[in-house]
Amino acid sequence: MSILMIFVDGVGIGDCRPDTNPLARARTTHLRSACGPLDGPTSRGGALVVPTGATLGVAGLPQSATGQTTLLTGINAAHTVGRHVHGFCTRALAAILQDASLFARVRQGGGRATFANAYTPEFFRGKRRFLSVTTVAMKHAGLAFRDLGDLERGEAVYHDITNLGLRERGYGLPEVSPEEAGRRLARLALSHDFTMYEHFQTDQAGHDRDMDRGVTLIERLDALLDAVLAASDADELLVVVTSDHGNLEDLTTRTHTRNPVPTMLWGTGREAVAGEIHTLADIAPALLRHLHSRGAINGAGHA
Repeated sequence: MSILMIFVDGVGIGDCRPDTNPLARARTTHLRSACGPLDGPTSRGGALVVPTGATLGVAGLPQSATGQTTLLTGINAAHTVGRHVHGFCTRALAAILQDASLFARVRQGGGRATFANAYTPEFFRGKRRFLSVTTVAMKHAGLAFRDLGDLERGEAVYHDITNLGLRERGYGLPEVSPEEAGRRLARLALSHDFTMYEHFQTDQAGHDRDMDRGVTLIERLDALLDAVLAASDADELLVVVTSDHGNLEDLTTRTHTRNPVPTMLWGTGREAVAGEIHTLADIAPALLRHLHSRGAINGAGHA
């Protein structure tokens, strides 16, 4: 039994108003289930949807770096450092990630973990001054990063799903449909115990208050998700879609929101996992317990 986490930056549970919420306007099979209201775990459209607290008991608007660190470790990063931290990974957050991320814990437990996103040559040449939480977690876990060669072989997915961003920058890679990207992601996930895929353009669209862009991104993500589910068996793959904070669901503002985020689950064992989730800090421990109960990792990685 494997786990695929699809992390979608900046998507909370908002009102189902098509004039302010791209999730309510987009034509989707799955992701519209993330529209509110939700009082607890709810079955919608084939998914089990859990409203998940992102404020972490800390004043102010939740932010990406602390939200993602919490999501990956189960440690309340905002409480630990005393504030919500936006943007990229700091030294304090890197210290939290050391040996504690899902990547590291799965590897410590004898399992196979990977990050599905492909990195460009600029990253490998060390030209990125600031690193994402996910990147730092991967570095600490000692795992290999996927490159454009992996992407060309169908063994990675770019953060925009389609490769259009790469093509605009002059990289000679073919465009990939969301459906094909989903099939590739499913194959990758089924060959590992834990796989994460990250999509952050949704947060950018929320900050820009760009309804058309938001709808396009949600529909593209939904097509990818639909292909993942079609290419995998519920007894083989637990699919988890979640976020770090709200934003895109309320285009009346350019800022993040204090809304809960949706954690959406498909696959065998989803009820047990969902029952353990209340805030972002609950997700990593619940997933580790699920992998341990299925024999995918041993006690070293068990939370």
